[in-house]
Amino acid sequence: MPSLETTPKIRARMSKQRSRDTDIEIALRRTLHAAGLRYRVHRRPLKGVRREADILFGPARVAVFVDGCFWHGCPEHATWPKNNADFWREKIEKNRTRDHDTDTRLAEAGWLSVRVWEHENPTQAAERIVTLVRDRRAAGYTLTT
Repeated sequence: MPSLETTPKIRARMSKQRSRDTDIEIALRRTLHAAGLRYRVHRRPLKGVRREADILFGPARVAVFVDGCFWHGCPEHATWPKNNADFWREKIEKNRTRDHDTDTRLAEAGWLSVRVWEHENPTQAAERIVTLVRDRRAAGYTLTT
């Protein structure tokens, strides 16, 4: 059975992976702001649920998550490491299960969960989000509904 230990080189590379304020997150936020939308950054949409949205539109109840292709198992770009393959497959599958659970919990509470892959064009993703937020605002979604 392969060791679950990582090499110092791999550990150093992984520790440099940003979990917040990634290039796509910043580009997406800039585009959304330029479109006139205001939002909160890195907030929990639901009390008691330890999951944080990357971008949150509270009154419209829209939570945006920017998912990394590796960490969230992108169907187009995910790669499966050969070293510690079982460990990484389990880790990524747990992330995917948690993402699905998050989306389900948010939907049950009246929220719309939007997933953006890191490989997506931020302008196109922002256009999609702008439409969703404006549609929900027009439909009268509010935090008190």
